[in-house]
Amino acid sequence: MSTSTLLPRRSLDDIIEGLTGGGAQASNVTGHFVTPARLPRHGVFPDALHPLLLQALRARGIERPYTHQAAAIAAVLAGRHIVLTTPTASGKTLCYNVPVLDRILRAPESRALYLFPTKALSQDQYSGLHELIEATGAKVGTFTFDGDTPPDARKAVRDHGQIVITNPDMLHAGILPQHTRWLKLFENLEFIVIDELHTYRGIFGSHVAHVLRRLLRICAFYGAHPQVICCSATIANPVELAQTLTGLDLELVSDSGAPTGEHHLVCYNPPVVNRELGIRAGVVRTSYRLAAELITQGVSTIVFAGGRLQVEVLLKYLREAMVAAHQPPDLVQGYRGGYLPLHRRRIEAGLRNGTVRGVVATNALELGLDIGSLDACIVAGYPGSIASLRQQSGRAGRRQGKSLTVFVARSSALDQYLVTHPETLVGASPEHARTNPRNLFVLVDHVKCAAYELPFEPNERYADLSEAETAEVLAYLATHGVVNESAGRWHWTERVFPAHHVKLRGIPEENFVVIDVAKDKVLAEVDFRSAHMTLYEHAIYNLDSDQYQVERLDYDNHKAYVRRVEPDYYTTALTESRVGVLDEEGIRPAGPVSLAHGEVLVSLKVVGFKKIRFHTNENVGYGDVVLPDLEMHTTAFWLTLPDAVLAELPGDREAAIDGLAGLSHALHTTACVELMCAERDIGRAVGDRSAGIFVPLELRPGPAAEAPASEFAPTIFLYDAMPGGVGLAEEIHKRAPELLARTLSLLEGCRCEEAGCPACLGALPGYDGRARTAAVALARMLAQALTE
Repeated sequence: MSTSTLLPRRSLDDIIEGLTGGGAQASNVTGHFVTPARLPRHGVFPDALHPLLLQALRARGIERPYTHQAAAIAAVLAGRHIVLTTPTASGKTLCYNVPVLDRILRAPESRALYLFPTKALSQDQYSGLHELIEATGAKVGTFTFDGDTPPDARKAVRDHGQIVITNPDMLHAGILPQHTRWLKLFENLEFIVIDELHTYRGIFGSHVAHVLRRLLRICAFYGAHPQVICCSATIANPVELAQTLTGLDLELVSDSGAPTGEHHLVCYNPPVVNRELGIRAGVVRTSYRLAAELITQGVSTIVFAGGRLQVEVLLKYLREAMVAAHQPPDLVQGYRGGYLPLHRRRIEAGLRNGTVRGVVATNALELGLDIGSLDACIVAGYPGSIASLRQQSGRAGRRQGKSLTVFVARSSALDQYLVTHPETLVGASPEHARTNPRNLFVLVDHVKCAAYELPFEPNERYADLSEAETAEVLAYLATHGVVNESAGRWHWTERVFPAHHVKLRGIPEENFVVIDVAKDKVLAEVDFRSAHMTLYEHAIYNLDSDQYQVERLDYDNHKAYVRRVEPDYYTTALTESRVGVLDEEGIRPAGPVSLAHGEVLVSLKVVGFKKIRFHTNENVGYGDVVLPDLEMHTTAFWLTLPDAVLAELPGDREAAIDGLAGLSHALHTTACVELMCAERDIGRAVGDRSAGIFVPLELRPGPAAEAPASEFAPTIFLYDAMPGGVGLAEEIHKRAPELLARTLSLLEGCRCEEAGCPACLGALPGYDGRARTAAVALARMLAQALTE
């Protein structure tokens, strides 16, 4: 990474004035909100803190804690469990490091376990903790323990680790099943620190809840009853989430005393480029232009993109802009999953020391990695939740000083609603973090793991289950020959190691490696699901603004062989979703329509790819892809119409089919808004469910109009986009009348008037008014049927 002479520093005032004060771009600004600077509020450290710790804090310039730090430290020292929710860069780390180190300095046999959701965050936090320990002059054994820890170092961690820093996956598969080798840790464990609590949502959160219950079960076996300290970004239900994950009562600390600099939030709606079709300038091009202006003028900037491909395209464009401005292109870096660990560490270091002035990232940088002080943040498309938007915005001005966030809206209905109602972004409550530990698939898997770790005692309750429910699950496992009852105790009987077969994140862990055939060198790693979207043969794999073509994919051995190329295009996968109903319940007739929810099997298939020219976004070619399907067992809500209903809609058959697709898009948008979840949390499919087989409408042989009416059962599916589901589908089913009424309001109130547009109807072949008329008529009929 270059250490070239840095760009001259400029105030943000002129740039903000150009955006909001009547400049060329001001007509696209729909909202400008200023949060004034706030002075710090201080408390005091307890007099009883260990003198070496007080000395170390003062040596680092910390004479007094902020009020929330003082409150958190006092609560922990008093023996209470806490959950801490204060803004980004408010000093949450000190709230647990101080009481933990105070205890270890007084009682060296004490132990603490730190849990972070990613290895990168573990390494980052280790560095900060190690510096504080060094300042005390004491020896405190602090180690990270993850998949990268060498085998010969693991014994040292077990024997000498007073603070063990790990992640839920390693705790689940590498520590709990081998608890007898961790006697010193479990017999003396006094603190469990759970950072980034808000990330433990969905199916991952459901798994982590059971990992924590198994952890506390083992601690109790060894006579330890540790305090739990949770830290979270701002969410609507931090205490509820912490209680769900741990089963404990926790005290909330949320009133931050940390200072904040003046912050400007600008909402930017790209200009309309095709008024007839309601199409706006693309979010990538718009974000690129804004970011290029900021970075070339010397403003340190982070751009949050919606996905890995967007990161790479934006990075390529920005580096080209730097070259055109006669400035070093490596002042701008990308940051996303798939980059090798050393590459990511170099970028993080560059952001801290100033040799990197711009970074394009996925939400990987939402988490609390120390990346220094940035002045501007561009959010390229709504990230899916108010909480995420605020986390990303908090990356600008982390260490006081004036800062700017620009939210650039996409053409989607949700983005357009938010950018045209910008007060929602500052006034709305953050979303609830949802998780469901009672998911039966997750529950049974972890009862197996718990039985392997320790026998179940007579009348023992597991997690939130009653004695009877626990016994019922164990009896079920006994019928499958994996546990056996003896004198009232349930013992694990299989030779297999159950934790190795339970994936916390709901996906296979076997990454694909990307190999440069010219250099015989590993370039990157790609997770299993993303490999289907990016590593098919003839795909262009983008890495650090360079392009590589996939020459061969060794699917069985998880290797992709690529060669450096210089095309004028990139590729994007074309996918098809199929939904198969496994179990149907809650059937609710509403006039001619049938509503239901239940268990489904969702199959995602990559059927081809298209080539998109850089800068112009022209389609310049297509290709076929042959890969196995990705399957997911989850829960769904569905709405099935008799064919006669479509026949009665205004317009022809094609307009009716497009209207059905448009209605599904609007209903999906409404569900995401009303359930306060991200768009990615709910999947959507539209098709024909005749004869029990779901076929996407666009894949029917010939026009849908050719299908015999008796064999056509148009259906809209909205499904939980997480294995096993987390209750969203059931909630949609319960609130269907309200959601359909709001869907009708969305369609009728869209600013496209009568033509229809991507915001209200989604992507359709055209927008001539017929599909919108059909969608409105269909929504009105459904809303009326459900209120009768």
